[in-house]
Amino acid sequence: MSGKTKQNAVKSMVLTDAEGRVLFCSPVRPGSCADITQARRLGLAQLLADGPFMELLADAGYRGMGAQTGGRVVTPPHRKFKKNAPAWYEERHEQQCKAHSSRRIRVEHGIAHLKNWRALTRHLGRREHMSDIVQAVAGLLTHQQTATLSRSFQA
Repeated sequence: MSGKTKQNAVKSMVLTDAEGRVLFCSPVRPGSCADITQARRLGLAQLLADGPFMELLADAGYRGMGAQTGGRVVTPPHRKFKKNAPAWYEERHEQQCKAHSSRRIRVEHGIAHLKNWRALTRHLGRREHMSDIVQAVAGLLTHQQTATLSRSFQA
C-alpha cells in the first residue's frame, strides 16, 4: 500500500473544560506526529510546569508528560506486565483504566463535537488550509457552546 492515502491525515490538540466545552484547539500537525511531541512543541509541558496547579486528563499518547509537569497530566495506567500477569493485577489495571475513561468521557464528547462538522469530515481542499479551517470551526463551536450556555442561564 502506498503512503498516498495517508498523506492528508492531520491532528490537532484540543483542550476542553470539565463539561466538554472547547477551550483551545492547536494548529494542525501531520498525523504522523506523536501527541506528546505536539504538546512539547506547543510549550504545554513548560506552561503546566511553571503555571498554577491544574489537572489535565489525557489519553495514552501523553504518557510521560506527568513526570515533566509535576503530575498535572493524568494518563491511563501503564501495563507493568507484558504477559503472564497475575489475575489481581489484570483486575486492578482494568478498574484503573475504566475510572480514567469515566472521568475523561466529557473530554471525548468535546472532541467529537469538532469532528461532526462537515468542513472537517469532508475536507477536499489543500492541506495548507486545514489549520485555518480547524481554528475557524473551533471558534464557531466555542461560540455555539457559549451561546447555548448563556441561554440556559437566562431560562
